[in-house]
Amino acid sequence: MTLIPADVVPVDDVSLAYREYGSGDPVVLINGLASTMDMWNPPVLGRISEQFRVIIFDNRGTGYSGSSGKPLSISLLASDTATLMDALGIPSAHVIGLSMGASIAQELALSFPGNVTRLILVAGECGGTESVRADPEIMAQLMDKHGTGHDVANRMFSLLFPQSWLDTHDPPLYCPEIHETTSDEMVARQAAAFFGWTGSFSRLGDIHSPTLVITGTEDVIVPPVNARILSRGIPRAQLVRIAGAGHGLMYQVPDRFSDCVLDFLNR
Repeated sequence: MTLIPADVVPVDDVSLAYREYGSGDPVVLINGLASTMDMWNPPVLGRISEQFRVIIFDNRGTGYSGSSGKPLSISLLASDTATLMDALGIPSAHVIGLSMGASIAQELALSFPGNVTRLILVAGECGGTESVRADPEIMAQLMDKHGTGHDVANRMFSLLFPQSWLDTHDPPLYCPEIHETTSDEMVARQAAAFFGWTGSFSRLGDIHSPTLVITGTEDVIVPPVNARILSRGIPRAQLVRIAGAGHGLMYQVPDRFSDCVLDFLNR
């Protein structure tokens, strides 16, 4: 997939950078913690954009988007998403949230229910005391940015993918080249917003958009039990567990992931 230049649109007190691919009914993708839009896997974007208008963007403070001193929260990031959609003339869209983006997507569906046609929560959790967090040493590795870029990448690969997969695959061949950056300050602010989120557990029953929950059975960053909590709490939600996949499932099994998404959106 050819990388197209990012466009920018004013949203609240910042400007958000975004890109669009394809045509058809809109699908808005929401990033995870400290992630940028160039981290979405191009083969996945290519498959979805063959049938839909795909919008990816950088959350405030990440990549090419601006930042401000406004206190960061999951609710604010959800409001940013709704305002971006309005600026792009999108009254309603299918929404895919990955990891922390799944938390933002839940808040979007709860606070702006008319904006969400269908909801896909990937490697997500409900937050608050009801969620099941990763082991502390896993989170410490996730936040550790010391060493060379090679060191940081290897630590990330060890968390994103099961060791059994790493033994037989070279992860850089399956992941996109990253050009955007996020400052350490913004990583810390996003982490504080994510871990300080009081969660959606008591409100999951108020999500009425048809919902698909996807998890990898070997996810060590967001343990897969969280997917079952979400699917049990959201009325009529469908749960897909991808055997042997880790948190980086869209890189590890892009075809299986895309098939799940397209099957659900086309239903």
